[in-house]
Amino acid sequence: MSDYKIPAQTRIGHVHLKVSDLQKSMAFYCDLLGFELVTKYGDQAAFISAGGYHHHIGLNTWQSKGAPPAPQYAPGLFHTAILYPERKDLAAILQRLIDKGYPLTGASDHGVSEALYLDDPDGNGVELYWDRPKDKWPIDEQGNLTMYTRQLDIPGLLALLK
Repeated sequence: MSDYKIPAQTRIGHVHLKVSDLQKSMAFYCDLLGFELVTKYGDQAAFISAGGYHHHIGLNTWQSKGAPPAPQYAPGLFHTAILYPERKDLAAILQRLIDKGYPLTGASDHGVSEALYLDDPDGNGVELYWDRPKDKWPIDEQGNLTMYTRQLDIPGLLALLK
């Protein structure tokens, strides 16, 4: 095992997805989820972000135009996780998904976070979540993190919007 540890301030900067139809993917990520288009390369690629960053998500059809979704039980990306700043922001996107009739594939409370799960048009998993403050994370008597998966309190989450 290596002695090297990645710096604590390291963050995942962006994800780049192979998609089959750029317009359908942009409709999902921009029109539904609210990402902003930063730049587009013809009808082959788009770079989108939240808040003016150069890009959080790259979408391209360079090797995948018109292709079927990747097999579910094959190696590859499980999901892209999109972190919302506040619980109320997660409630707002949940309400938007409900209003647009977009189906969820799951909704969980993990102790450290609350999460919504859905698939993009190519079957790529997407997690929309917010983190609880670190001092609220579940720990055991020895101080070890004890994450779990429980049913998300959807009515309680949506009540934040009232």
